[in-house]
Amino acid sequence: MIKRFSRLKWWGPCLVVLVLAAAGLSGAGLPDPSFADEATDLYFKTPGTPQGPAAPSPTETVYSRVGSFDSRLLVWFVTQQHTYFGGFVLALPLFCALLEFLGLVTKKPGLSLRYDGLARDLAKVALLALSVTAVVGSVMLSMFIYFYPSFMKYMGGTFKSFMPAYAVVFFGEALLLVIYYYSWNRMAEPGLKWIHAALGILTNIFGTALLLLANAWAAFMMSPAGVDEQGRFLGNGWHLLHSALWNPLNVHRFLADIMSGGAVVLAYACYRFFTSKTDGERAYFDWVGYVFLFVTVCALLPMPIAGYWLMRSVYAFSQNMGVTMMGGLLTWLFVVQALLIGALLLGVNYYIWQSMARVKGGERYQPYYQFVLGALTLALFIWLTPHTVMMSAGEVKAMGGAQHPVVGNYGVMSSKNGAINVMILLTALSFLYYRRANRTMTVSWVKTGNIVIGALFAVGILHVIWLSVYGFYLPAKIRVALSGPQAVTTFTVIVVGLLINRAMLKGAIVHGPIQWGKMPVRGMVGLFGLAAAFTWVMGLMGYIRSSGRLSWHVSELMADVSPWAFTPDLAFAAKMVTLNMVVFWGSVLVLFWMCQRGQQPEMMDEFVEDNARALAPSHEAHT
Repeated sequence: MIKRFSRLKWWGPCLVVLVLAAAGLSGAGLPDPSFADEATDLYFKTPGTPQGPAAPSPTETVYSRVGSFDSRLLVWFVTQQHTYFGGFVLALPLFCALLEFLGLVTKKPGLSLRYDGLARDLAKVALLALSVTAVVGSVMLSMFIYFYPSFMKYMGGTFKSFMPAYAVVFFGEALLLVIYYYSWNRMAEPGLKWIHAALGILTNIFGTALLLLANAWAAFMMSPAGVDEQGRFLGNGWHLLHSALWNPLNVHRFLADIMSGGAVVLAYACYRFFTSKTDGERAYFDWVGYVFLFVTVCALLPMPIAGYWLMRSVYAFSQNMGVTMMGGLLTWLFVVQALLIGALLLGVNYYIWQSMARVKGGERYQPYYQFVLGALTLALFIWLTPHTVMMSAGEVKAMGGAQHPVVGNYGVMSSKNGAINVMILLTALSFLYYRRANRTMTVSWVKTGNIVIGALFAVGILHVIWLSVYGFYLPAKIRVALSGPQAVTTFTVIVVGLLINRAMLKGAIVHGPIQWGKMPVRGMVGLFGLAAAFTWVMGLMGYIRSSGRLSWHVSELMADVSPWAFTPDLAFAAKMVTLNMVVFWGSVLVLFWMCQRGQQPEMMDEFVEDNARALAPSHEAHT
């Protein structure tokens, strides 16, 4: 039944998407012969010939409601579900390809089978998730056409030249994913396995292209380009795609999709860990949780840097939009976002230090934990300090302004850049301690290596702090550019530190292997909390990005003048984001349950047998 569902279910939604697109968008946006011969690009300032419709007038953007119910809330809910599942579908094939590649290159047969088995299970989930994504996408498209006809007519007419490419990429990814999953066993021979891995890479190329095309709409709505001041497309497709925010938005959403997809797998691993009835099953899902936390953190660490790039691009395009998002109406949403990201990094460090219970010898590093935790907490306080606080008129008068003379200094971006980079560096330091926990180094230059690593992190942290302090003496538009050198410093320290630590661990004496399944319950509870926080942050960040347009469908070109149009406040947005997160998780757990029915328990038994064999004394570093 599951195989039949996987083979047939996805075809219907795909056809529905194309039928709706053809019905709703065919013929939309035909060139008007009355257009002028020449016009100027709104962003690139290049001349061009109008080839698309003008933006609708305000009289065309008063939309109806369903009784007393605001239709935008329903569209918000469905769009967020589609975004969640779309990110999940993008992330899972990437995870599968990565795991399959690791299985091919590793020299340990047991570990190779473990990676390959996990990759195949996730591919099954991706196939079912693709069907759900197509269904939700069809519903979303139908709602946009029904509730926002003028908006869809304009966007469809402007982007109509990209519709065939979108359809080809969508069907290409779906077809490749089906072939990738159902050819897994048939291409298991060593010679064909590399071809199968290449199919996985090709699937991810199509998936990434689909993401880039979808981001073009979102970036155009925030920072229109390729059109004139009336909103008419000028014939340059690259300008239409390559708006001011397209590149930073691509990086930001790609990392966000990896985070949200990895977070759901984390939640599933925790759920199966708590409901496991055998040691093999518990050990297996403990290992799955560790692997996907590593993958998710790899996407989390550059996320603040990608966020700074995006916001810097927002300020460069429209200072009013930047001030609205970070210094106006949406300021406190950024404070909540900062709190959640700080909590994520604290949770990651907590999980790493709790993971030392799995390894023999990890207790010797526990005294360092309190110092790392103290530094993380101090950086977190700076990271979430608001620039201004809510005060009465009397308090503002007594203080001499809305900004506190001392605390307010920690609310500017110069301080926040330093704080988040310090937290990232401390997280990398915790991982280095974890890698050393069950090993005694035998290389002759241990003392020198420790001094070099210590000096590297100390100099890196001091350099980041110095750049933050130096930023106070620079104008705001120049101060934002300091995030680049800080990011380079952080990246350099992490990469060099990991390479030196890896070289020092070569030939180390292993006191005992990792005892998967011995993770303390509080550590897995913390991991589950991390998964919830990841998806909640993604929903909140998406709301912040969309709300930066305020009442504009397309910034400065197409407004929503409906009398009931409004920008929700923090409390309302939090409720909607939480509702979306809960519904999404419930749906994903159902998909996991469906896929679990065909899972082979012998793989988990082999896992615990491999784990038991590894308990024998060995001088080989355990991966």
